[in-house]
Amino acid sequence: MNRLEIVREYVDKVLLMVPDPEYRRCGYIHLYGVSQACTLIAIKRKEDAELAAIAGMLHDIYSYTAMDTSDHAHKGSVMAREILESLSVFEPQEMDLICRAIYNHSSKGKEHDSFDEILIDGDVMQHCFYNPLFEVAEKEKARYEKLKAEFGL
Repeated sequence: MNRLEIVREYVDKVLLMVPDPEYRRCGYIHLYGVSQACTLIAIKRKEDAELAAIAGMLHDIYSYTAMDTSDHAHKGSVMAREILESLSVFEPQEMDLICRAIYNHSSKGKEHDSFDEILIDGDVMQHCFYNPLFEVAEKEKARYEKLKAEFGL
């Protein structure tokens, strides 16, 4: 089995433990959606699509496990590292790349390195494309406009 599928199986088990069915549904939609958006962005930007998809799958894992969004990016980075280490299929530098992106993904107003930007933009893309009738969050508007331009939308 490939590494992305190993991570997806892990995430599915976590989400199955979420007691609230609506929150669980949101978890599936958001984590899979961000993962797919990250894949698209990584391919376009010629970055590692597999690792980007994995970062997308794990980026909010803390929120869905703890049912708490406070400081979720930083706490989620620690949790993601524990998960990745337990799976024993990642090199240390790959774990560093994924976990740093997760750590920084809530900093939407700052510029980060190219891999971190994939996760930040994937998160914004999923938020904005989930329902085109929802208003774009103020903190995501500039990134959303850049993404639309980048993809010719």
